[in-house]
Amino acid sequence: MAEVVRPSSAPRAEQPPDGAADRRARRTPRRGGRRAYGAVAVLLLPFVLLFLLFYVAPIGYALYQSFFKVQRDGTFGRPETVFGGFEQYVRVFENEAFRESVGRVLVFGIVQVPVMLGLALLFALLLDSGLLPLKRFFRLAYFAPYAVPGVIAAIIWGFLYSPALSPFSWVTERVPFMSGSLVLWSLANVTTWMFTGYNMLIIYAALKAVPQELYEAARLDGAGDIRIALSIKVPMVRPALVLTGVFSIIGTLQLFTEPQVFRSLTTAVTGSYTPNLVVYSTSVIPNFNLAAAFSVVLALATFALSFVFLRITQRGSSL
Repeated sequence: MAEVVRPSSAPRAEQPPDGAADRRARRTPRRGGRRAYGAVAVLLLPFVLLFLLFYVAPIGYALYQSFFKVQRDGTFGRPETVFGGFEQYVRVFENEAFRESVGRVLVFGIVQVPVMLGLALLFALLLDSGLLPLKRFFRLAYFAPYAVPGVIAAIIWGFLYSPALSPFSWVTERVPFMSGSLVLWSLANVTTWMFTGYNMLIIYAALKAVPQELYEAARLDGAGDIRIALSIKVPMVRPALVLTGVFSIIGTLQLFTEPQVFRSLTTAVTGSYTPNLVVYSTSVIPNFNLAAAFSVVLALATFALSFVFLRITQRGSSL
């Protein structure tokens, strides 16, 4: 006879209502997730501490110092630091030397930045093309000046500009590179020599990320190298050009090392030749509160110019 299987009389476990298990899973985080968050926090902690200590804290301290001033009771009275409100900022905008230095570096940037980025784009296009032999050598040769410290580069070019020391004295005796009318463009030449290779490397990296299929399709349509460069490569590296443009604007307003070295070589460069030199000369007096106000205004001007440049480039790309 076939054995009849009877249903078990053991009580069944109660099933949780629909969705209860999902809610419980959402309430209880996984251990793996906690470990991942902990690892991320540990890895970010050194950066956050250094960022706060060496970036945020100095900015906050400079902003704090800019609202104070030093006053004395009489000529030989004891100096006392008191709250001055916006008095230091009023002195900043009344300072003619500071206004002239800002205008000077703006003229410098209007001429030097397009020339430098144009050369960087040209060198990057040459490296990316098949026309240039020994690409590794030229890539290193273009980038090598950036590896030279700014002080050393300024000293080298200062000697080259000097009629008494330059090996090209037959040129420097006829062209006064260190005179008041030409020293600004001599400084522009030094910065262009130093930073063209750096910007070239950024643009060249962007060119290497362009899909090769675009070039192949253009060649099938009969486009030559110049047409491909102007119609495909240059538009594709537009974000890299914008990035290098922002870096160049910031670097222009921070111009300090090269003119500071040139101060010892020519009287055409004074202690108020650039905004950063104004800040440095003011702090040496010492007037740290006014120097802090100069620094805050210069930082805000740099931010404003960078923002306007980004807005203009974004509006141009959307047309």
